[in-house]
Order: sequence, then C-alpha cells, then structure tokens
Amino acid sequence: MPDTAHHEHRLQSLQRLAHRMDRAFRIPLIGTRIGWDSILGLIPGVGDAVALLPAGYILLSGHRMGASKGTLVRMAANIGIDALVGTIPLAGDLFDIGWKANTRNVALLRRHLEQSAAPDEPLAKRLARRGFSNLIAPKDLAVFSRFATRKRPPRPRNRQHSGLKTAFSDS
Repeated sequence: MPDTAHHEHRLQSLQRLAHRMDRAFRIPLIGTRIGWDSILGLIPGVGDAVALLPAGYILLSGHRMGASKGTLVRMAANIGIDALVGTIPLAGDLFDIGWKANTRNVALLRRHLEQSAAPDEPLAKRLARRGFSNLIAPKDLAVFSRFATRKRPPRPRNRQHSGLKTAFSDS
C-alpha cells in the first residue's frame, strides 16, 4: 500500500511546480494565463531545452511514486509534443500557452495514484468518485428506465412466419 500522505505532499509540490511553469502569470487584456515555460520558450534554442528540466523532474517523480508504464508513456508523450511543437519559432510559443504539458502530467499522475490507492474499493464508489454520473445525461437515464420498465405484450410461442409459408405453398 503506497504511503498516501507522502504522495499527497509530493503531488502538491509537483502541482505548485506545474502552476509556476504553465500558469504563473495572467496576460491582462486577454485573460490567458502563461507560465515560465512559455516565457522561456521565447528564448531561441536554449529556452525550450531549459523548460524541459522541470517537465523531466515531474516525469521522474511520477516514476519514483510508482506510476504505471502507461501513465509514464502518456506523460512523456505530453512532454514530447510540447518540445516538438515548441521548436517552431512563433507557432510553438503560441502552442505552449494552450498546451500546458506540466499541468496535464500532474493531473495524469494524480488520477493514476488515486485509482491505485484503493483497488479494493467497489466499482460503484470508484465511478462515483470520478464523476461518472456526469457522463450520462439524466434525460438519457429517464428514457432508458422508461424502456426498461415498459410492459410488453406476451410473444407467441410458435414463431413461424405463416404468411411466407402459405405464399410459397400456393405456387
């Protein structure tokens, strides 16, 4: 069983780092938040490489905290997309404002650790904790329950198609 108090403290630290890298400052007229990742990306050549260091630290912390290989691959893919598109001079800088790979990676890590922390928890509780009820619209549930409780007339036991049988027998 993982030490949840230690993981929570570590996740909060990673969350603060991701906030500084992705959302530390607000652009006044637009209202969009940018971080040091976007600012460092403006420095040609070196800026994107320097911005990879905190992203790599978040990935390494995820590995140390016991994240699954699938989660680590998704985190590395987020970093790779950020680094690859960040190399394009102006479009990469604009992409950095919207992508926020560090925030995505900390959210992936938190989700994975929450799911693995309670493997014996019943499925209904796990789905309720993840907001499963918001995935299905209430009107869809009402339609489904109406069809599920609808009384149907009894079906005949003999299911032969007598109409087809007589049509071929008369020929």
